[in-house]
Amino acid sequence: MARPKKRKAARGSRPGGLGGGLGGNPMDLMAQVQKMQEEMARVQEALAEETIEVTAGGGAVAVVITGQQVIKSIKIDPDLLDPEDVEMLEDLLLAAVNQAIERSQALAAERMQAITGGLSIPGLL
Repeated sequence: MARPKKRKAARGSRPGGLGGGLGGNPMDLMAQVQKMQEEMARVQEALAEETIEVTAGGGAVAVVITGQQVIKSIKIDPDLLDPEDVEMLEDLLLAAVNQAIERSQALAAERMQAITGGLSIPGLL
C-alpha cells in the first residue's frame, strides 16, 4: 500500500506567521503599526509647540523656530542696522536661519527615532 505524500506547509503558515520573516500575528503587527502612527502624530503635535532659539553674531541676530521648522521670530540688534553694511546683516541672518533649521530637524529626528527604534521610514521627516 502506497503511503500518502507529506504536504509541505503553505508559505506563511508556520507557527509565528508570515513564513517566519517578520514573525508574529499579522493583526499584532498592524496594531503595533497603528500604535506607532499614533505616537508619531503625538510627537508631531509636540514638535509644533516646542521652540529652539539660535543666535548669530554674538547674539546680534536671534531666530526662534519650532520643531516642525516653522520660524516664529527673527530679532535683530538695532546696532546692526547700518545701511553701509547690509551684507554683514544678510550673512548673520542666513547663518542663524540655517543653524535654526538644522537644530530643529535634529530635534525632530531624535524624537521620531525614539518611536521608530531607528527604522528608516521613507517620507517620515
